[in-house]
Amino acid sequence: MKKQSLKMAIGLILSGAVIPAMADVSLYDYTEATSAYEDAYLSANANLSKNRGDAQTGYDLKLKGDYEKVISTPKQDKTFKFNADGYVNRASTVGAKSTDVYTAGASTTIDTYFSEGSKGAFWFGKASVGASSESNDLDTALGLGVGYGRVVNVTPMAKSIRLVDALIKSGSIRRKPSKAVYNQIAQIIAKDSEYASKYGRKDYQKSWIGDIESALKSAGILSSSNLSAAGVLGIRQVLVDERISTRKLGWKVRAGLNYVGSNFSGIKNKPGLELGAEYHRPISNRTQFSNEAVLSTVFDNTASDAYKLKNKMTLTHEVDARIDWENSWTLGYDKVSGGSDITTNTLSSTFLYELSNSLDYSVSAKLTDTNGTANDGLDKSINMGIRYRLK
Repeated sequence: MKKQSLKMAIGLILSGAVIPAMADVSLYDYTEATSAYEDAYLSANANLSKNRGDAQTGYDLKLKGDYEKVISTPKQDKTFKFNADGYVNRASTVGAKSTDVYTAGASTTIDTYFSEGSKGAFWFGKASVGASSESNDLDTALGLGVGYGRVVNVTPMAKSIRLVDALIKSGSIRRKPSKAVYNQIAQIIAKDSEYASKYGRKDYQKSWIGDIESALKSAGILSSSNLSAAGVLGIRQVLVDERISTRKLGWKVRAGLNYVGSNFSGIKNKPGLELGAEYHRPISNRTQFSNEAVLSTVFDNTASDAYKLKNKMTLTHEVDARIDWENSWTLGYDKVSGGSDITTNTLSSTFLYELSNSLDYSVSAKLTDTNGTANDGLDKSINMGIRYRLK
């Protein structure tokens, strides 16, 4: 009986029939030494209203820009961030004037590991600058410290998994490959910018997709001698036409001393302390959880017990290839020396529908609860708008 089963299995393999799939692969199976990712978004929400009895048309416009670029090598992680927020509004009451508020900030952080390829100890340097229309001073700081841990960009593996699923669905491959082949494909996907630099932004995709085809051919799982037209279109749809939100895995903690050149509170040329932690975990191939916290204080005789804490927790779920559901909870706590402490909790939930690979339609609900100010209370809002992806 055993011999007969063995002969049947061998016959199925030789005939090219579909055999049972390999063990399921996950984002945790991704191994990389060098990677880079870049996220850049512009979003806008606008509202016009003039109800019965209003003296004039009321309006509000919100604009937001976010940019993040991370370059990882076995020796260093380099992070560049920029964000800007603008808000313009006018009430519909008699004599109401237009008001506008903006904030902007940029930072650079370089983590250098003591041992190349390590996920352990590192030292870091950081520089940041911020501006606000509500303050005459810039917020500038330099930092230096040590940390432990590593965060890995596993987005290429998420794309590799989706790509294989699309090829199986179209019948272009006979079965799922081994985890080693998934990783090989992910490594090719991660070299998008390298291919574009070598072959040109206009023509690189032919070589890029061709190397993925070679990896599948070497694995012996193509349904024919070469990748079918449906297979090529499937790869293009996953890698070019669709967007996958960034997936991260790992954690870091850090502690460092700051030099505060100036800040929005008017403090200048003071030393400070900053503690930070971040944790990222893909719950599944479609769901990403992240949490980032920063505690900072300035050593100032007039505000020796003052500090600021910010913690942002996010959960992003990919409902399908075109719909993302993003949820976040941001806690802000401002310990004020000799005054009322300010606590702000913001909950938001956003559905993003991909109109194209660079344009999303968004529907967002937000609750903001503030305590410790002259205008405490709960603010509620529902907004519809657009988000344009630059990178």
